[in-house]
Amino acid sequence: MFRRLVGALIASIAVLLPAGALAQGYPAKPIRLIVPFSPGGTNDILGRMVAIHLSETLGQHVIVDNRPGHQGIIGTNLGATATPDGYTLVMISSAYTMNPVTTKMPYDTLTALVFIARIGASFLIVSVNPTLHINSISDLLAEAQRRPGELALASSGGFMQFASALFQSVSHRKFNIVLYKGGAPAMMDVIGGYAQVHLAVSVPALPHLRAGRLKGLAVALPKRSELLPDLPTLDEAGIKGYEAQNWYAVAAPAGTPRAIVRKLNNEIARFFTSPEMQKKMTAMGAVINIEGPDQMRKIIPAEIKKWTKVAIEAGIPRATK
Repeated sequence: MFRRLVGALIASIAVLLPAGALAQGYPAKPIRLIVPFSPGGTNDILGRMVAIHLSETLGQHVIVDNRPGHQGIIGTNLGATATPDGYTLVMISSAYTMNPVTTKMPYDTLTALVFIARIGASFLIVSVNPTLHINSISDLLAEAQRRPGELALASSGGFMQFASALFQSVSHRKFNIVLYKGGAPAMMDVIGGYAQVHLAVSVPALPHLRAGRLKGLAVALPKRSELLPDLPTLDEAGIKGYEAQNWYAVAAPAGTPRAIVRKLNNEIARFFTSPEMQKKMTAMGAVINIEGPDQMRKIIPAEIKKWTKVAIEAGIPRATK
């Protein structure tokens, strides 16, 4: 109740003030950027990039606050219920549109946040243990057909669970999808030979692919990656209709003044579309794809609908109302 009253008061003041005046005086104190995942992951890496840049350009410290747990729901809820004054931001990933499919949410996914900017995405690389005699997607599909349900596809909850279920569906093969506590231990078990297949997220996987600890078979991209030019796309390899990228965005509590949202959007978009950052992001395995609040209002419901369909087809337990 108190948060809603404060939010309404801020919104009414924002209406009375000229947009330029409101944005010009912001920020007047440090900003908290909640990252709802543990340190070291892609969400955290990009969040710290955002924090450093905004600290330098806005003249106030942007403090990263890692609040992991429950597939990002704990930290996201903390951000969604904060006072909508521009001093609490939250990093969001694709899991935001998957969590409501499987979990009863403490917030309304469609209305709890205003998206400031989607930054981009990491892509998936179908990978196997390098000691296996599997050197292509065709080899993998043949082996999976010969041994239905036996090949362990190391996965985890959230985005990875849905991405793995979608891969099983479009490949028309049965894998033994094993859910780990995170993407890192899932990948390490494939490297160690305890599992055979992994849909590796590009940013953390590239060093292992380059060192030969993982063997890449194909990339889940519309066209080949310039970082891995020898790997075909899944479409080229014969698996049609696979589309799953783990995207990353910056959001704020619903009701955050539009002038502040615009100011932050302009700063983040300018930073990530600079030639220097484009080169850096490409090198780390990320694809820049800036989207603003208007586009994200359309993307969120569309993705929830998509992942709901995947959950139904894969038999992933649905949220109870």
